[in-house]
Amino acid sequence: MTFKLKSVAAGLALAGLSLGAFAQSSVTVSGTIDAYVGSMKNAGDPGRTAVLGSGGMTTSWIGFKGTEDLGGGLQAGFALTSFLRVDGGSYGRFDGDPIYSRDANVYLSGGYGKVTLGRGLAPNFLPTILANPLGDSFTFAPLVLHSNINTAGWPRRTTPADTGWSNEVIYSTPNFGGFSANLHYQLGEQSSGTGNSGAGNVGVNFLYFGGPLSLVGYYEHDEIGNPFPGLLTTPVGGVSVPETRTDWMVGGAWDFKWLKLFGTYGQSKADVADYDAKTGSLGVGVPIGAGTLSGAVAQTKVEGSYNGTRTTATVGYDYYLSKRTDVYAMFMHDEVTDLNDGNSFGVGIRHRF
Repeated sequence: MTFKLKSVAAGLALAGLSLGAFAQSSVTVSGTIDAYVGSMKNAGDPGRTAVLGSGGMTTSWIGFKGTEDLGGGLQAGFALTSFLRVDGGSYGRFDGDPIYSRDANVYLSGGYGKVTLGRGLAPNFLPTILANPLGDSFTFAPLVLHSNINTAGWPRRTTPADTGWSNEVIYSTPNFGGFSANLHYQLGEQSSGTGNSGAGNVGVNFLYFGGPLSLVGYYEHDEIGNPFPGLLTTPVGGVSVPETRTDWMVGGAWDFKWLKLFGTYGQSKADVADYDAKTGSLGVGVPIGAGTLSGAVAQTKVEGSYNGTRTTATVGYDYYLSKRTDVYAMFMHDEVTDLNDGNSFGVGIRHRF
C-alpha cells in the first residue's frame, strides 16, 4: 500500500512537471491608489465642499489578474478587480457598487483575437479616456464628466449604461497594422414573462495608433443599465417607460512631441425622452520637465424637453516623481445654462503597483 501510494505520488509529480513545462501561468496583484485634497463646486451646486477625495486622476482600484500559456499560441486569463474609495476605505465607486465592478471576467486569446466573458469594459470607455489629455479622471476631465457624471445642476450625462457592462461577451480582434476593434454584447437576462427577453446592450469601438496619429471611436445601443442590468426607463406621465439610448463618439490625437492635440465629437439620443445631446471637446498636453501641463474643454448642448448647454474647462500639471508615482494640481471651471458657475481645484498623489 505504501509502495503504491509512493508510486502514485511520483507519477503525479512527474505529470505536474510535464504540465508545468507545457503551461506557464502567473497571477499578479496590482492596482492604483489615488487621493486628493480639494474644494469642489460644480455649476448649480448650492455651495462649496471641502473634500479629501479618492480618484482625482484615476479611480482607485485593486485586484488580481492571471494568465496561463496553453501552448500553440493560445492563452487563458482572468481578472478580478475592485474599485476603492481611499478617503473612507470602502470598496466600489459608490454605495451599492458590486465588489468586482471594475473587472470580473475570464478570457481565451490567440491568433484569432480574444474572447472575454463576464463583467468588463463598455465600448465607450477606452475611446473616451484616450481622446482627452486628462485620461480617466472622473473628477477633473471635462469629457469624462460630461459622458459619465450627473450633478445637481446637470443630471444629463450622455453615456447611459456605465463604463463597464455586466453579463458581457467581448470579441477583440487581432492588431492589423495599428488598428484593432472590440465587439461588445451584454445579455439583459430578463425573464421572457416580462416581454423584454431580448433587451440587451450592443456596441463596438475601434482604436488606431500609427506614429504620431491616434484615432478612436465607439457606438452603443443601450437598453439596460449598469452595474445592475435592469431596464433603462424614463418617467413619462408618471409611468416608467422602457427607454432605448444610442450614443457614439469619434476622436483622435496628434503628437508633435513638444505638444499633443486632442479632439472629439459625439452624440447621444433617447427614443422615449425628448433628448438629443451633442458633445465636442478639445485638449492639449505639453511636456514640461518630468510632467505634463494639460488643458481641456468640453461642451454639451441638449435639445428637447430641456434645452441647455454645459461647458467645462480644466487646466493642471501632473508631475512624475517616478514611473509609478506622480503628484498633480488641477483647476476646473464649470458653466450650465441659467445656473451659477462653479470652480473646483485639487492637489493629489497617485501611486501604481
